Amino acid sequence: MSVQAEGTFCVQGIGSRPKLHVSTDGSGVVGHAGARLLADLAEATGLTGAYSTALGPLRPRGTGHDPGRTATDLAVMLADGGEAIADLAVLRDQGEVFGPVASTPTAWRLLADIDGAVLASLRAARASAREVAWMQAAETGQGIPAVQAGGRELPGLVLDLDATLITCHSEKEAAAPTYKGGFGFHPLLCFLANTGEALSGRLRPGNAGANTAADHITVLDDALAQIPDAQRHGTAILVRADSAGSAKAFLAHIRTLREHGPDLRFSVGYAVTEPVRHAIRTLPEEVWYPALDQNGTLRDGAEVAELTGMVDLTGYPADTRIIVRRERPHPGAQLSLFDQDEGLRHQVFLTDTPSCGGGPAQFLEARHRGHATVEDHIRCGKTTGFGRFPSRDFAINAVWLELSLAAIDLLAWTRVLLLNGELATAEPKKLRYRLLHVAARLTRGGRRLRLRISATWPWRNELADAFHRLAALPRPAG
Repeated sequence: MSVQAEGTFCVQGIGSRPKLHVSTDGSGVVGHAGARLLADLAEATGLTGAYSTALGPLRPRGTGHDPGRTATDLAVMLADGGEAIADLAVLRDQGEVFGPVASTPTAWRLLADIDGAVLASLRAARASAREVAWMQAAETGQGIPAVQAGGRELPGLVLDLDATLITCHSEKEAAAPTYKGGFGFHPLLCFLANTGEALSGRLRPGNAGANTAADHITVLDDALAQIPDAQRHGTAILVRADSAGSAKAFLAHIRTLREHGPDLRFSVGYAVTEPVRHAIRTLPEEVWYPALDQNGTLRDGAEVAELTGMVDLTGYPADTRIIVRRERPHPGAQLSLFDQDEGLRHQVFLTDTPSCGGGPAQFLEARHRGHATVEDHIRCGKTTGFGRFPSRDFAINAVWLELSLAAIDLLAWTRVLLLNGELATAEPKKLRYRLLHVAARLTRGGRRLRLRISATWPWRNELADAFHRLAALPRPAG
């Protein structure tokens, strides 16, 4: 904008967009073309075949749509960002790319026919596909990445358990008031911190207790069943949770499992009770040590100390340690009266990692603080299916949750097996925007069906490379 004379202005031209005439008669054009990558990955890992075996009894007289293929299509749709069963239309209306896709009523009937026994079979099918995916990662040199904490790599696998609230805006079976004053469900989930895979999850009423030991045991056992035998029995496994996972029965269960095979350790939050407050107040200043950031540098304004022996932990597994961190609160932090009085925020956790060989308390605290990444996995999971449940029927919604976990797995396997650089750590939103939702043109020639990605699409090479890596993946025998 420029001044011509006092009180008058001249607006400079800014270049108009080209005029468009919109019609609905296009052909040979495909939307969401990158989602075919997920569908083919489900085939390559054996997920589709395992689903077909698990759901075979639900196929009437061997006719109609293969229910296993329908379940896979639902998982692909959720991974692609779909929110409702009707969103299968995106795949169904592009049959040349995705093949025959079940109608919405057919998909509804399949979900309604899956009972508890069949749901368990779906979980087993996902476990078998995971074993193939991990073998493919090993054979292609990728492997399962290590979790970073306190400037070092953690050995083995890290499992993060956490619950979340899902708001329901209509009456649904088992939806109930939540402790935050809302209404809906309160599922408990377990993610693999190494890759972001969703190992297990159980749908629960909104009024389910956050610290229910029985639910934690069930979800952990389901998660361990998802881990291939070689890693479950030959790899160190750390189980992390917030204070809801500090129930004595849950930690005793972890200890019992370790005594019978899997090398399990725990790191769980612990409430700042009056005995804990008393112990903190009696700690001399010289036993406080600087806390660590995740890159191993000193964390400004934070210190760590050990309270083991100063707090009664009767009933907890032998050799359980208790560690506290104090830190200057960030603006807006919610503080207890004790924290306000001390002027510092205190967080406490329990672990059975021994001091000999397990690292100093500063490292163990940084390792435990890494549990916060589970919030990112849950946030992404809510955009990959379990942020919205489709039915009034609780059993159908439980199946929907399981398919959502499969969708999260497909995205995780895509990152590990098919992508590198920035996209290998990208969240679902970025993957959808850059790869999965890309448009392409279908052409035929030389007896081949070609998917032609625009030559000007910024991430065309990354998507093409992903398809090439997918084609080169070793396939399971049979």
